[in-house]
Amino acid sequence: MLATASRVLGALFLVTLSSCATLRNALTFEKPQIDLQEIHVTSLGLSGGTMDLVFDVYNPNDYRLRSTRLEVGLELAGTDFGQALIDKPLDLSPVNHSQVVMPVRFTWAGVGAAAKSLLQAQELPYGLTGAVLLDTPIGEKRVELKSSGKVPLKKLLR
Repeated sequence: MLATASRVLGALFLVTLSSCATLRNALTFEKPQIDLQEIHVTSLGLSGGTMDLVFDVYNPNDYRLRSTRLEVGLELAGTDFGQALIDKPLDLSPVNHSQVVMPVRFTWAGVGAAAKSLLQAQELPYGLTGAVLLDTPIGEKRVELKSSGKVPLKKLLR
């Protein structure tokens, strides 16, 4: 009788362990795709200005992701425009695109006189580096970001 109870408990333990492993394998993590779509210059002044970086973020996973922190360094036409940070929660729907807007402040002194001529262009070469912290059903993930290309510049004044 004791041997039978041990076998039953052993079998239940193996089934439970197998179910956890199957569930963990079903919840695989794919890195979200983050693309800078455009830059909106929102204000210009004597000391500098502000702009919004407009990102398209695609979540390829079958489950919701929640971002707890997004930080990026921005370079435009070879000029460092500084760091931007979003530390409020962002929800990314499963297998879906989301638009994320990140405000950035800059100073003319910080970016140099060349920045004024950059802001007169229609399109700018950009480089982004940074990271996003994500809460997932399989734990917290830190995803490194690195992207470059050309992005349209939407001006404050037309």
